[in-house]
Amino acid sequence: MDIRDQLKNLFPEHEEQDFEMPEEKFQQNEPLICKFEKKGRNGKPVTLIEGFEGSEEDLKQISKKIKTTLGIGGSEKDGIIVIQGDNRDKIMKILQEMGYKTKRVGG
Repeated sequence: MDIRDQLKNLFPEHEEQDFEMPEEKFQQNEPLICKFEKKGRNGKPVTLIEGFEGSEEDLKQISKKIKTTLGIGGSEKDGIIVIQGDNRDKIMKILQEMGYKTKRVGG
């Protein structure tokens, strides 16, 4: 006799119902930081997006959206998105359309 049978004996009028856990939507607490950098990259300018608190899969989706929208290259690693060139304003606009708060750092 398993636990369900025991519960049915204790509560004969109770009808069993299926229950689904509601999916929690991820919410970013801190703003994403967009900054421009040249150091350590042989003088090539890049835009860095730091401060993402979600999963690696979500980070890859955000990176892909930015890269395809702007038609430029980039990568994502260790919670940081690296986009080629100085595109802070365009990237911040895309992120705000996606519902993220952004903060511009430097110049």
